[in-house]
Amino acid sequence: MNTTIAGCRAITHINTRFLVKKVINPTIVGRNFCVSASRNMKLVQFVYKNNPSEIRAGILKGDSVVDINKADSNLPSTVLEILRNGDIEKVKRLQSSPAGLVPLTSIELAAPVHGIDKVLCVGLNYKDHCEEQKLTPPEVPMIFSKFSSTIVGPKDAVRLRTQVTDKVDWEVELTVVIGKQASDVKAADAFHYVAGYTVAQDISARNWQKAKNGGQFLLGKSMDTFCPIGPCIATSDEVGDPQNLDITCSVNGVLKQSSKTDQLVHKIPDIIERLTSVMTLLPGDIILTGTPGGVGMYRDPPEYLRPGDVIRSQIQNIGVLETRVEAF
Repeated sequence: MNTTIAGCRAITHINTRFLVKKVINPTIVGRNFCVSASRNMKLVQFVYKNNPSEIRAGILKGDSVVDINKADSNLPSTVLEILRNGDIEKVKRLQSSPAGLVPLTSIELAAPVHGIDKVLCVGLNYKDHCEEQKLTPPEVPMIFSKFSSTIVGPKDAVRLRTQVTDKVDWEVELTVVIGKQASDVKAADAFHYVAGYTVAQDISARNWQKAKNGGQFLLGKSMDTFCPIGPCIATSDEVGDPQNLDITCSVNGVLKQSSKTDQLVHKIPDIIERLTSVMTLLPGDIILTGTPGGVGMYRDPPEYLRPGDVIRSQIQNIGVLETRVEAF
């Protein structure tokens, strides 16, 4: 599938595609979102096909990846450690070096960050998603969580426990990756704590979310494999304004969700301010910012995922996350 979105083009694919925007003028884009376009970067994690047990951090570079630790042995070999050490600027300098360059054909992509502390999610945060439910948007962000063990990457399947649920739904979401420790952050400063953005699916077992756990979302949201993310972390300068991006989701080639992130009810800075007023966000923590209209539960008749389905989640300037669905 070759897809073009708002000035982006697919440049490579291994069950997923990265989208690259053409930079015409390398100036500052937007306010507080990005710096010089020459420092734009897409971080990935991967394993070598001949060594699938070792996660490596890399930088996407055309049809190749820069193995960060091979390019500079003083830098960590995982994205989480790079964020914890504050090494993003050192990593960006490797983009112009030929050292550590390996072809995409020799690797398999993994989740772009793993081993993190928190997966936080915002409910009812798109105007069109509220409209399809005939609900008034909430006055404050509605926050829930998924266990970090639910995270899987582009090569991993969503695995359904079909004996306990037959109402598993898709939810494409723009996802914030926290770059440094954040506590009591004001909205005006919030973007300074963002390392970048990725694509996520907030996979949801609707019967467990709505009825089988006393109204608490946790079990419906935290079944194994219910948080696919990837294919990369696009740094803030790569993404530009995160609140003005096309976002889509298709299942088996049929478009289900199509919106823009300008539909967000509560904007990213306000979400970060609210969260950090009650907890400390740590490097690598992710925030799923909500899903647009078009989820399966509110279709007529309702539609749900089945083993054999393929979910294609796409966000402008970040990329495409393609996810298989299998039985557990």
